[in-house]
Amino acid sequence: MAASFGLTESAAREALRRQALDLDDNHEHDTSEIRMTSNASLKRDSKSPVLMVVDDEPSQRKLIGGFFEGFGFTILEAESAETMLETLAQQPPDMILLDVRLPAMSGIEALPKIRELLPTIPVVLITAYADLRQAVAAVKNGADDYLSKPIDLEELKVAVYDALAIPSSDDAPHTIALPNLPADFIFESRAMRQLLETVAVVAPSEAPILIQGPSGSGKEGIAQLIHAWSSRASHPIITANCAGLSSTLIESELFGHVKGAFTGASEDRKGLFRTAHGGSLFLDEVGEMPLEMQPKLLRALEASEVTPVGGDRTVAIDTRFIAATNRNLVDEIQEGRFREDLFYRLNVVELIVPALADRREDIIPLARYFASQFANRQVRMSPQASRAMLTHSWTGNVRELRNAIQRACLLCQGDVILPEHLPSNIASGPTSDLPDVGRLSQVERATIVATLRECDGNRTQAAKQLGISRRALIYKLHDIEGEH
Repeated sequence: MAASFGLTESAAREALRRQALDLDDNHEHDTSEIRMTSNASLKRDSKSPVLMVVDDEPSQRKLIGGFFEGFGFTILEAESAETMLETLAQQPPDMILLDVRLPAMSGIEALPKIRELLPTIPVVLITAYADLRQAVAAVKNGADDYLSKPIDLEELKVAVYDALAIPSSDDAPHTIALPNLPADFIFESRAMRQLLETVAVVAPSEAPILIQGPSGSGKEGIAQLIHAWSSRASHPIITANCAGLSSTLIESELFGHVKGAFTGASEDRKGLFRTAHGGSLFLDEVGEMPLEMQPKLLRALEASEVTPVGGDRTVAIDTRFIAATNRNLVDEIQEGRFREDLFYRLNVVELIVPALADRREDIIPLARYFASQFANRQVRMSPQASRAMLTHSWTGNVRELRNAIQRACLLCQGDVILPEHLPSNIASGPTSDLPDVGRLSQVERATIVATLRECDGNRTQAAKQLGISRRALIYKLHDIEGEH
């Protein structure tokens, strides 16, 4: 699930694109320079649309190419504008995704040359730094759309489908197959399903990943999945919490040191980057990293090499980098506490773990799983306890739910968890009656499903527990089926 964090990135990108188009319209020039094409005008050698991805970073090409290959596209790659132009003359694709920042010739500079070769081919420019004047220049030179990094894969898909006039499949069920999930990874919500589909796409690439989301929402679990679903799964994933690393020793912790580098350095130390060689390095709470360390982290990511403390030689590293934060890094950048260039280097693709309150369908399945772990017997949730949990705000997210169920299992003497076994702030939460009309809310849907399960599918008993008529419950079940 690729989404926005801090500033509403998708909205900002759309506003930027529209402003570029509006400003461009206010200039005197031949509007025929803005070329939009339809699928009917494309000449293909095969039924599969051919998409060229132009980026100097192999991980970006693999990421985007792999995503569209999953939808039946044929992918061509080019690492520079010059290579792209040579390929266009011999093997023209149906569409081009063109990075702006390329070695030698930039994407903006390459646009007129593309138009000389293929006047009507759709071109979408992608850049790490959204700039209005650059967007205007791109549109003037013939770009059909302009998107900024971090890439929202769904937004990119819409841009490609629109440019090629391919019928939208937004209303179709999700078709991305998920690899095997660990037994302890529990979810039922659509929000988590969408996130995991994005994880399945980005995991095989080598692109750095930044996982964002509130504390306790499960960011480390997502990092573990990224590693498990990657080609590096046979090697270790090394985890470190930046907030827990000493500010005086963090450089040594990350990059290692040589013997005698400082007092107490009695022997050489590899450091986390080299310990994770061949595998992945997961840095949790990367927003807590001291500002003076951030240039060195950026250097390690860009050059794939580190210099141990006290050493005079760089050491090559082969490590997939995954980071996580519960901070709004856009705000941190504005406050001067986080480097913008490091943010864009980390945030190639946005992965945002939704708060538990935004995926209430997962609350009861997670509660059941935690109960099975903490209780030495079969324990179930009463409808009243389920309702209390479903209406709670869960500011502590999954971590708070786990602790609440652990407490309930300790206090429960029978085989049913009741509201009084839960923490008082959960047991005394809002218990308003469910509305009988209108679109089902997330809480209402989850409450109905959970209550029906607790009543072993008995609709009459479930309706009684919910305080509504059996007919009203049946209507709501039809609505739930319709939403899926």
